[in-house]
Amino acid sequence: MRILILCSGNTCRSPMAEYLLRQKFTDAGLDDVVVTSAGTGAREGSPPSEGAYLVSLERGLDLTNHRSRLVSPELLAAADLVLCMSQHHVTHAQAMGTHPAISLLGAFADPDSPAEVSDPFGKDLETYRNTLAQLDGLLTAVVRKLKVSGGSPGSD
Repeated sequence: MRILILCSGNTCRSPMAEYLLRQKFTDAGLDDVVVTSAGTGAREGSPPSEGAYLVSLERGLDLTNHRSRLVSPELLAAADLVLCMSQHHVTHAQAMGTHPAISLLGAFADPDSPAEVSDPFGKDLETYRNTLAQLDGLLTAVVRKLKVSGGSPGSD
């Protein structure tokens, strides 16, 4: 299975989510899942934001090699599941062509959870920590849901 995570600049939320989700799948023994990320307004090749880098290191995630990339129709087509941080990311991805499995991360993880993940860009480290904690809970639910469904994004 291939999962693409989308945010705006691909320097904060989506790289934190990408590396955290990879770790969660590895910990769950699901090594056949490929997780990548991109941004709807990303500047190609930018490193992660300092806040994302630092709070990820606190959690044992090293974003050193991450470089941002702009979402494209090819990236969307290669993914089995596209998880978006905000509704405008969903809208942007859908406007690039049809893809059957584009969802807000929060809505996919848990219909009762907050649907959007707030953007910590430019804020203090505590805000980044809160965002990473929110991602942690949502991504744990994603792994659980995909494990139960046998890896099919449309199953419950």
